Amino acid sequence: MNDDSDDLRFLKMHGLGNDFVVIDARGRRDPVTPAVARTLGDRRRGVGFDQLAVIRDGDEGADARIDFWNADGSAAAACGNATRCVARLLMDEAGAGTLRLRTGRGLLIAEAAGGGLIRVNMGAPQLGWDEIPLARAVDVDALPLDGSPGAVGIGNPHCIFVVPDAEAVDLAALGPRFEHDPLFPERTNVEFVQVIDPTTIRMRVWERGGMITLACGSGACAAAVVTARRGLTDRRVAVRLDGGELGIDWREDGVWMTGPTALVYEGRIAPELLGTAT
Repeated sequence: MNDDSDDLRFLKMHGLGNDFVVIDARGRRDPVTPAVARTLGDRRRGVGFDQLAVIRDGDEGADARIDFWNADGSAAAACGNATRCVARLLMDEAGAGTLRLRTGRGLLIAEAAGGGLIRVNMGAPQLGWDEIPLARAVDVDALPLDGSPGAVGIGNPHCIFVVPDAEAVDLAALGPRFEHDPLFPERTNVEFVQVIDPTTIRMRVWERGGMITLACGSGACAAAVVTARRGLTDRRVAVRLDGGELGIDWREDGVWMTGPTALVYEGRIAPELLGTAT
């Protein structure tokens, strides 16, 4: 993927419709700034993405590092579906079945799961109020908000509501309301989850940064943790999202997420577009 020219080349990928721009910055200067992320993230004037993933050189413990950006130009420590997409690229490149990837979430293990699926260990859930983080010490299993949602950190904060009917939720109205609640000093992703049975949940998501997305890998992990802690589901569940299904398995060594990835196209960013990044 790497290119020695000054062109900013990229790949467009998605995991269950959760779409990403992937830039390979290994062996070169990282070209992404908050302004560049905002410019590329504009779906009308740029490329458009739910998250931007930048692949950087690894270290002695990792095959590569991944940095994540939201479309509003803010940085993100974790993005589960983008991690799976990058893992697929690097596995194909190296002919490997396992990788160690450094992210803001920590060192993550990714594996080929067969049938074109990729799984990644997103690590142990963060359940301390200051780890998530929240603005003050409260019960993370029943936050003092309407609907008593749970809160979980998966390298980024999640606010999870268990509801009778996920389809009936007005995401566009409730998502931004809770994303910007003062209880979340770094804002939050907001998930609405319906329990179908002990091994299946339905989830819809409003992602931090101001958008409804078809899927959210870290959100699916967080939702599975909340429903398991409430005794509503097993620790291994299928999560049905607007874009498809993820398998979540909360094991002793972390929360494992399994699902498909897709490479859509390759492209080159015109220099004049980058010149407008402000």
